[in-house]
Amino acid sequence: AALPTGGPSGPQDWEQRQEEDALLAERILLLVRNVLHVPADPAEEQGVDGDASTHDRLLWALHLSGMDDLLKFLASAPAEQQWALHVLEIVALMLRDQDPEQLAAVGQGGSGAERGEDARELDALRQRELAERKSRALQRPTRHSRFGGSYVIQGLKAIGERDVVFHKGLHNLRSYSHDLGKEPRRVPKRRLAA
Repeated sequence: AALPTGGPSGPQDWEQRQEEDALLAERILLLVRNVLHVPADPAEEQGVDGDASTHDRLLWALHLSGMDDLLKFLASAPAEQQWALHVLEIVALMLRDQDPEQLAAVGQGGSGAERGEDARELDALRQRELAERKSRALQRPTRHSRFGGSYVIQGLKAIGERDVVFHKGLHNLRSYSHDLGKEPRRVPKRRLAA
């Protein structure tokens, strides 16, 4: 939301922006920079080992809000070069307190042996899931039968001294009445009981 929008058409071009729009964008970038600039206080945080620090949670919130995508756009768009130093400061503050070797290892995804092992595990899981899907598909019928069965209710007479034939499931038998499936007779409002 750092770039003011020109209505439903999306972000405004630099020719269409007013001075107020440029000030608003700069203020938003400075706010993000200042929030990221707040130093970490380990005595105040006192989290569990492996718990995300306040800085890490702030970075995650920026990611969820889409601010990181906006910063990438501002850094790469030729028309937005006026914000380059602000974006550079923000990126530097985002990477503060990070070990460069650890960041490089995350990008590579580990050694070749670890990647091969991960690929084999993923392939084994995929094969197992496919086998489970096939076994489930073979266990269930391909078409659903809508025929719930017909039952004769002995002792309850229908028209013509025959036993009633019930075409619903047995669990619906308790709610059986001779009026089942019939439209209720409408009574005009003026004849309704008070």
